[in-house]
Amino acid sequence: MDARKKNVLLAVVEAYIQTGEPVGSKMISQLPQIHVSAATVRNDMAVLEELGYLEQPHTSAGRVPTYSGYRFYIDEVVEQGSLSDAERKRLDAMLGDESQLTEDLLIQSATTALSEVTKCATVVSDFAPKYSVISKVEVIPTGKRLYVVLLITSNGTIKNKACRLEFDLTEENMQFFRNFMEENLQGVSISDLSEERMEQMITAVSAYMMALSPLVQGVCEMSRDLQKNKVYVSGEQNLLSCQDLNQAEVVQFISHKNELRGLLDDSFKGVKVVFGEEGDRFVIGNSSMIVSKYQKGEQAVGSLGIIGPMRLDYAKIIPYIEYFTEKLSHLISEEDDEADNE
Repeated sequence: MDARKKNVLLAVVEAYIQTGEPVGSKMISQLPQIHVSAATVRNDMAVLEELGYLEQPHTSAGRVPTYSGYRFYIDEVVEQGSLSDAERKRLDAMLGDESQLTEDLLIQSATTALSEVTKCATVVSDFAPKYSVISKVEVIPTGKRLYVVLLITSNGTIKNKACRLEFDLTEENMQFFRNFMEENLQGVSISDLSEERMEQMITAVSAYMMALSPLVQGVCEMSRDLQKNKVYVSGEQNLLSCQDLNQAEVVQFISHKNELRGLLDDSFKGVKVVFGEEGDRFVIGNSSMIVSKYQKGEQAVGSLGIIGPMRLDYAKIIPYIEYFTEKLSHLISEEDDEADNE
């Protein structure tokens, strides 16, 4: 794509974001940054359509961006976008008194502020549990042949699972289980618990006493659950009131939002943009999700972003998301350093 076609594409995307109407060649040719005739713009738009960046909803209509066109535009926006000092101060004020907020409240405050400034739903994915280590595993009798297994991690997460056994355990049996868990799991990272390692533990315990295997299986199930990202979506009413989105698809998404887990792992870098048309795990057509990771020290512990229509003001919204995730990273890392120094 040469520079002129690039400028035409960027102009079409920006015009469509502003108006929501198909964009014609005459309108683009009249823009100050476009120095060619409407006929030349029309030819360029036809080429851009062949390349998959634009499409024509009706034969006599102008063009609208495809998700490939949006993605090209976003790559340009990410490189150039920034916030003014005044805008940064406004966002800081929306976060509230940072010194009085815990990590959870900081994330909640950033989520609320991001929803307010973008008028979109917000999405938070928590990577932290799978990077924590197991602090303790405990077994507690709660009834006849009924036991609860507790799994506690270094980041304060507590999981529990009820297990019904074939017969009651003696104190010696339960102490063996506690010792076994301490020797094999205490201090082990959740992310290091492979399926093979879990199966080996079940086999080893079964060799001592088959009745204990449901307890170990319970620990394995809780560990698998911790390895999955937790996803939280708020501000769904913004999606329900958006005319660009199909309301039935929004309702379906709200009922199945945990399916976003697969899209919100920690493998991406920078800003990640996903369009509804690109996969079967994001069920809202004509939509987009934009997320960026936040960190605690050197470790990515979560992602924060928005879900909205594909026709978004990316030049504004992406810098907002980047600012909030950078701010979160700074504040929670600073909070962690202060805790270590106490």
